[in-house]
Order: sequence, then C-alpha cells, then structure tokens
Amino acid sequence: MHQLIPFLEQRLSQSLPGKKAQIEMAPEPVDGGEIREMEPPPEVNKSSVLILLFPNEDDEMELVLTLRSHDIDHGGQISFPGGRAEKGESLHQTALREAKEEIGISPDIVTIIGEISELYVSHSNNLVTPVVGFTDRRPEFEINPTEVEEVFAVELHSLLHKKNITVEDWDLHSYTYRVPYWNLHQVPLWGATAMMLNEFLDLYREFKNKKS
Repeated sequence: MHQLIPFLEQRLSQSLPGKKAQIEMAPEPVDGGEIREMEPPPEVNKSSVLILLFPNEDDEMELVLTLRSHDIDHGGQISFPGGRAEKGESLHQTALREAKEEIGISPDIVTIIGEISELYVSHSNNLVTPVVGFTDRRPEFEINPTEVEEVFAVELHSLLHKKNITVEDWDLHSYTYRVPYWNLHQVPLWGATAMMLNEFLDLYREFKNKKS
C-alpha cells in the first residue's frame, strides 16, 4: 500500500485544516459582491463527493476528477464525482453510489479512508462532505453522458506547483471576483471543488514534509 494511505487513515481522525484551507481558493469580491457564505442554514441538503486516489505505474498518487455535463447543476465545471444523499443513506454510501452512477466505479474496489471538512454550497443549498477513498489500481471508467462529459486523473504532486495556479478577475453574478484556479485542463478547476481540494492538498503537503 502506498505510504500516503496509512498517513491519511491516521491524519483524518485528527483536527483538520478546515475553513482556513478552503477559503484560500474561494472567489473574493472586488467591487461589492457578496463574500462566500460558509455557514449552512438549519434546513440544508446533505451531499457528498468522492476524492478517489490510486497509484500510477510510477507509484505516484493520482486523484479522479470529472467534467460535468452542461445540462446539469454546475454543468461544464470540473468536480469530484458525487451528489445529494438519498433518504436513509450514509454520506459514504452516497459518494460510492454517485461514483458508480457517474463514472462506473464499483464500490467493491474502493476502500474508504475517511472524510475531510464539509463545505456549504449556497447556490444549491448543499452541505458537501468530501469522502476520501483509495483503490490499488487505475479504475476502469464508464461515463454516464447525462451527468459527465469527461473523466480524468491528475497526479497530486502536480497540484502543489504554484505555476499551475492562476488568479484572474471574473464577472460573476453582475460583480467582479478575484478567482484562483488550477490551470490543468481546458476548463479551470475553481470554486467549491478547488476549496475542498485545497484542504486535501494541505494534508498531502504534511505527508510530503514528514517524508523529507
């Protein structure tokens, strides 16, 4: 087993970087737009996503990302596989079910390691829990085209390179926001997915520093 996995199994049971790491990749209003709402209301939908890790042929750890189909919520954006929990379903079950439905990942090959900090997404009123999972080989993907346009994987260490992070001013909801994003695809990796990913990468940095 890759050394990262036992590290995460222990580390995810401890205090996490949380909002401090998440907010580093949040769009920042420049000219009067609203600051991102981080606290969920009492009536919020529970959701989860799967941060799925696997080692490549060089024993470098990769994670799985999807490009969402244009006809669904957050269409045309990069995200982790996931969605809203169904009645009576645990958040782990939700993440595994959605990964199966969206990109054909069998739950039987995924070992759940734990969770990182939940993130409130006000646009859809979802409280999203990122569930971290591991499989010992690259999965066979089967895309559901009604939900996913593309599935791809990136090496974790490539996400640590500052040269892959760009900051631009975008017009969002009639205001200008300063938006940080990963420039690793023809579509920018930004917003809620970037915020969740940044917390996970803080833990990966801890692992790298511990090894060195």
